[in-house]
Amino acid sequence: MTVPAQASRVLRSGRNAAKRRRAGSTPADLVLLLIGACFLLPLLWLILASLDAEAGHELKLPDRAGLENFAAVLTPELLLRPLWNSLVLSGGTAAVTVVAAVLAAYPLSRYRSRFNQPFLYTVLFGTCLPITAIMVPVYGLFVQFELLDSMPATIFFMATTTLPMAIWMTRNFMAGVPVSLEEAAWVDGASRMTALRTIVLPLMRQGLGVVFIFVFIQAWGNFFVPFVLLLSEARQPAAVSIFSFFGQHGAVAYGQLAAFSILYSLPVLFLYVIVARGAGSSFALSGAVRG
Repeated sequence: MTVPAQASRVLRSGRNAAKRRRAGSTPADLVLLLIGACFLLPLLWLILASLDAEAGHELKLPDRAGLENFAAVLTPELLLRPLWNSLVLSGGTAAVTVVAAVLAAYPLSRYRSRFNQPFLYTVLFGTCLPITAIMVPVYGLFVQFELLDSMPATIFFMATTTLPMAIWMTRNFMAGVPVSLEEAAWVDGASRMTALRTIVLPLMRQGLGVVFIFVFIQAWGNFFVPFVLLLSEARQPAAVSIFSFFGQHGAVAYGQLAAFSILYSLPVLFLYVIVARGAGSSFALSGAVRG
C-alpha cells in the first residue's frame, strides 16, 4: 500500500472517530445545558426583577428598567444595619472557628496516636447532626444563663456548630506542610507555638482562607440560629430581616426582594475575591527542606 493511500485511510479513520465522539457527547451536552439552565435562570430572574419596579415571580424583561428597587432597600433599617449585623456575626464566627480549628488540628496532624482516627471520625460525625435537633436544649441553656439576644453568645454557639468540619479541613491542610520545616525552627530554638505561628500558618494561609470562607458563608446564610437566639430587630442579621419583604396574605415585594438579595450577596463575593487574590500558594515552600 502506498504512502498516500495509508494517509488517506488514517484520515478517514480519524474523521469517523471524531464523528462517533460527537454523537456520543450530544446527550451529555444536553444534560449539562439543562443543569446549567437550572442555575442560570434563577440568577437571570434575580437581575431582571431587581431592575423592574413591577416584578413578579415570572421571568420577563422589565417594561422600564430602573433602580427604584435598590433605592427602596438602601435604608439603614432595611439593609445597612442587618448587613452590619451579618458581618459581625459571620466574621466573628469565622474568626473564632479558625483559631479553635488551628489549635485542635495541630496535634492531630503532628502527633501519632491510636486515638487520632477515632477522634477525627467522631468530629466528622458531629457534622451530620442537624442543628434543629439541638436547638431546644440550646435555647433552654440560653434562657437559664440569660444569654438570649446576645451577639457574642450567638457567635460562640455558631462557631461550635461549624467547628467539626473546620477541624477536619484544617488538619488536612496542615498535614501538607512538611514537619522538616518546623524541625529546622526547633533547632534554632523556636518553641512549638512559635513554629506554628511563624512557619506553619504562613505556609497554609490559603487553606486557612478556604476554611474562613467556608465558615463565613455558612454563618452568612444561617437563618435558623439567629432567628431563635436573637430576638430584637436591632440585632437580627440580613438572613432574618429578609422576611420583611414577605407581606401578609402571600404578598411579596419581588423587585425589592431581588435587589436586597443582590446586595446581600456582594460581601461574600468581595471576600472571596480578596482571599483568592491575596493568598499565594499554600505550599510553595513545601520542598524547601528535604533529605
